[in-house]
Amino acid sequence: MTAPGVVVIGRNEGERLRRCLTSVMPHAQAVVYVDSGSTDGSTAMARSLGATVVDLDLCRPFTAARARNEGLRRLRQVLPQVDTVQFVDGDCEVVDGWWPVAQAFFGAHPEVAAVCGRRRERHPDSSIYNLLCDIEWNTPVGRAKACGGDALMRVAALTQVGGFRDELIAGEEPELCVRLRAANWQVWRLDADMTLHDAAMTRFGQWWRRAMRAGYAFAEGAHLHGGPPERHWVRESRSAMAWGLALPAAVLLLAALFGPAALGLLALYPLQVMRLFAGACGSARVRLARSAFLVLGKFAEAAGELRFHAQRLRHRPAGLIEYK
Repeated sequence: MTAPGVVVIGRNEGERLRRCLTSVMPHAQAVVYVDSGSTDGSTAMARSLGATVVDLDLCRPFTAARARNEGLRRLRQVLPQVDTVQFVDGDCEVVDGWWPVAQAFFGAHPEVAAVCGRRRERHPDSSIYNLLCDIEWNTPVGRAKACGGDALMRVAALTQVGGFRDELIAGEEPELCVRLRAANWQVWRLDADMTLHDAAMTRFGQWWRRAMRAGYAFAEGAHLHGGPPERHWVRESRSAMAWGLALPAAVLLLAALFGPAALGLLALYPLQVMRLFAGACGSARVRLARSAFLVLGKFAEAAGELRFHAQRLRHRPAGLIEYK
């Protein structure tokens, strides 16, 4: 296969963007960088490195989905015959070994619309939140239901399903994959390193907002594709509402009606942590961190779901939930 085109998206990524662009330039026919209102000189740096730059119109809300769509549109103007596009987030660096593996797989599997590999955190030991991201990225290999923001995609498949949904503020890649499968395309995750990601999360508030964004995506995904056969993110959204809202509300109600002894039901939360700990893999530290934050994250996810439903009922446009 011919070398892919590359679309990089970002805002105020600084040195991370330089590493990202440097990692893709030698392997791409053309690189398009889509900037969402940076104030750190990102666009000038991208141009100096040889990328075509797209500045998103400030009059419309920023979303990663919109940025990727506009990046692909410009890439097709630069390379009208481009057949594959590697999407990369500006805080990621593509590892050298990814390109031949991904292109060989695409060449041998014409039924595959998107292929991704292992995304790893650059500094997993710098904070518990970076470690949690690194664990989250480690998903099973093989035929998959979704990919992340870094993936090699077939332009024909993207065109067929209309690309990403511009308005989605989160969860745009899994939603795209739902529509790709409905059009009889496949999505695969390979057993190969793909990118290094720099989450740069050092504060609890950053982690909380990121978990809120996930809950928002669960609610919106279930709203869009919650029916059979996909039932997209129905289980995840129900779990968040059950653990993050329904259970604590029920406990408080029972305590008000029957006294403080009902608060003992809150022991279900540490019991759930213990259950998840027992079923997890890795060191005791990793298992405990993952289990505790999975349970704690239900509260943030429930808050994100409530935000989605409130905005939908009020017919208000979604605003970004950023953690950086």
